[in-house]
Amino acid sequence: MSLSPISLALGDKPLGPLNTFPNADVDGEIQDERSRKARLVSKLALHTVVRHVPTQKERFLPTVLNQINCSSEISQLLVKNAPLVVTRQKRSLSVGERVVESATTLWDFLLVLLWHFLAVWLYPLVARGMIVGLVFHRCIAEVVLRVMEWRFRPESLALKDVSATAQQVDIRLQQTCYWPIQYFTLRKRKDGWASVTDGHAEYIRFYNSLWLVANDVIIGIAMGSYIIDNAEGVASQINNVLSDWTVEGLRDMIVWLTDAPAGLKLNNELAVFLGALFIWVIDCWKECAGSLRPYLPRVIYFIGCSSFAGASMPISLFSDLLSALTVHIYCFYTASARIFHWQLTIIVSLFHLFRGKKHNVLRNRIDSCDYDLDQLLLGTILFALLSFLLPTVVVFYLTFTSARMAIIFLKAGLDTLLACLNHFPLFALMLRIKDSRRLPGTFSQHIHVYSTTN
Repeated sequence: MSLSPISLALGDKPLGPLNTFPNADVDGEIQDERSRKARLVSKLALHTVVRHVPTQKERFLPTVLNQINCSSEISQLLVKNAPLVVTRQKRSLSVGERVVESATTLWDFLLVLLWHFLAVWLYPLVARGMIVGLVFHRCIAEVVLRVMEWRFRPESLALKDVSATAQQVDIRLQQTCYWPIQYFTLRKRKDGWASVTDGHAEYIRFYNSLWLVANDVIIGIAMGSYIIDNAEGVASQINNVLSDWTVEGLRDMIVWLTDAPAGLKLNNELAVFLGALFIWVIDCWKECAGSLRPYLPRVIYFIGCSSFAGASMPISLFSDLLSALTVHIYCFYTASARIFHWQLTIIVSLFHLFRGKKHNVLRNRIDSCDYDLDQLLLGTILFALLSFLLPTVVVFYLTFTSARMAIIFLKAGLDTLLACLNHFPLFALMLRIKDSRRLPGTFSQHIHVYSTTN
């Protein structure tokens, strides 16, 4: 390399007899052109170019180019004379160097041997074991799912429709059975040439379920640790609350209804009869619950152990435990609702009898009918009797309906918490905050009409 490279432009041809042409006109034109160029060069010589002060890099540029050229020549010389250089005989290693080299070689050999064992022997066994485990888990899950979906009759309810715990187990088994399919679907999308946007929903659904299960397990471990450490206290607190509200409180309410509640004039005989019947059932339920009370701490301890499968398991078990410990209130509500429905239906039929009409069951309409005097007299007596007894039945019906609605609201709160733990779109919200463009969305088309003018 050089700062003054060789010019590749050729100069004008020298003047001489070789450049003479027989044509005098052509010689004249050439002479005119040369004279014009000579005048132009003389004019350019009158102009000067302002030179700036050279920088440090420009001053050292010749030295740098010289070193580069020297290095290139030395490199070519070494490459040319390399075959003539005799290799130096390696000196013998000392005892310490031999020990270090042997140890290093042995360690590398052990690493290679360990990697060979893991890759050739252990990995296939682990992979096959996982496959067998997945197949076994799928078989057990299918059996459990069939049991939970089994119905005694087509119109009857399945086990997962009655129990919150069975519904939660059903959800978890379906998720664990569907995870391998989702994983291989995402792997195929990653390895293939398919559109990445086709699997966005599956990608969000898969990682959202994994994240929810991880959060469920973490919260469940904390909850389970507290329940296990305080099983006696939790059982005592639950027993006190249920005894005060579902047994003693309900008993006091029924006793209050039998004696002119809030100044209402009820039928004393019917109120005493219904109150005695419901109080007898409450006393029987109290004795049964008292015999099962020593086992309540063990049940609470089992619920705490189930928390290690996720916080949703103890919540669903508490929901089922609440349903089991308040089954007498459900029975009271069902009985009072049936009595109220029957009495109201009879009163409506007797009201049609007053008007000389009846309900046609076949055509589902009200038709005219001629009644005898005895029928009208009996209908009048029954209508008056049931009308005066209706307020007493309504009061008991509203009481047990209110108690049942309170339990339903409590179970609805637990079901809402379960729904948040199982189906809350946590991963989608994270993507919305972090990078909303990764979420699947819609596209819009806008048609622009351009008018062409001639």
